[in-house]
Amino acid sequence: MARESFDKEIQFLRMLALAGGAYNRQQFANRLGISVHTYDKTLRSLKEMLGTLKQGLSQEQGSVLSDGFHYNYYESADPLLLFLFRAKSLKETESIRLALLLNALQSRELTAKDLQDHCSEQMPADYPIPDEKTIRGDLKYLEEVGVIIRLHGGRPYRYKAANDLIDHLSDDELLDLFDYVDVIANTQVPSVQGFLLRATLKKALHKRGFEPDTGETHRYKYHYHSRILDEAHLYTIFKAIQQRKKLQFLYLSPKKGKSYASQNSNPLFERETEGTLQTALPLRVVYDHQYGRWYLICHGQRGIMKFRMEGLTQLEEGEAVTEEEFDQRLHIVLEQMKYSWVTDTLRTLKVVARFYNPERSGANFVRERVEAQGQWGTIREETDSTFLFEITVNGIYEIKPWLRSFGSSCEVLEPAWLRKEFIAEWKEIQGYYEPVRENL
Repeated sequence: MARESFDKEIQFLRMLALAGGAYNRQQFANRLGISVHTYDKTLRSLKEMLGTLKQGLSQEQGSVLSDGFHYNYYESADPLLLFLFRAKSLKETESIRLALLLNALQSRELTAKDLQDHCSEQMPADYPIPDEKTIRGDLKYLEEVGVIIRLHGGRPYRYKAANDLIDHLSDDELLDLFDYVDVIANTQVPSVQGFLLRATLKKALHKRGFEPDTGETHRYKYHYHSRILDEAHLYTIFKAIQQRKKLQFLYLSPKKGKSYASQNSNPLFERETEGTLQTALPLRVVYDHQYGRWYLICHGQRGIMKFRMEGLTQLEEGEAVTEEEFDQRLHIVLEQMKYSWVTDTLRTLKVVARFYNPERSGANFVRERVEAQGQWGTIREETDSTFLFEITVNGIYEIKPWLRSFGSSCEVLEPAWLRKEFIAEWKEIQGYYEPVRENL
């Protein structure tokens, strides 16, 4: 799949997940900065891609595009957004061919010639028939990523799907493994690889005759769809960091109206882009648990630069830098972000807050949450019902929502101006709840 197309479909799915049915076709296209024709074409492409990845499933097992976005508080659906990862960087013919190869090797041991004959019979009529060299290249790729294994013996080599681990597990062991992977995939970041493993185990359970909802023993709320989509760039960035390479990308600020910019190859439709071209050396990736956002921290023309990962498009590797330069840039970033609650590099200040323990007996969820999320802050006992939390942070704006989220269980003491801001905010909220009439 072309890189630009993948960027467009990431933004397309993000908006579809977050906005749901709030936009009509024209509004949706305008928000993306594309035509209605391109909107229809992209939607059709996504449906065809999903159909390709679901081939071989019955009508009950398959799903339509909109099913992945039906929101239910008590339901944990397979994130539809993940199917982009299965199709990323693959041409349409490759995705169909690899699916055919994997399906054929699930229950049989076959040679490259056998698989070529199988693909020739099963490939759609409007797609080219693969030759033996192409099939061998596909098999080499699948073997490298661990999806299939080559059996011992002489030529011609035989291949089979790498299902030994799953096949050797009992039904109870497979269910336990699925439950474990399900919990980790829904609660840890990054999570995409966990969801892909979860999908594989779910198929294995179905092959053994279990109902589709057998493993659904846990229920989760909203998965931060944008977070999962942003992981599309995560491994490219990690690779660039490991190889000390710069990145080139078009950045679309989330504060602006457009979330996608096409590559204008046709001069008749050329228009000024809404984004900014950037070349920077990636140094760190930061995840904000409060809002489910990924941030890229890098060094560019203006020194330390921070980008919301959802705004990265057309990501490409650039030239490499020396190890000495990378270490120097990284040292500066680590020093400036030493007291960053998330990514702020403003001047440091001390924050002191009083937390109130729950009045009822049992688990002290306030204390447990402060200990788990308070980072390098210190806790000092004050009374039986209260404790003090002190922390030095870069700026106040990133920690402020966290303090506010405790409601009446948190009282800000220092700095004084922040305490006044909280008082003003709570008075404003109180005003919203004032009765319209005194006798109401």
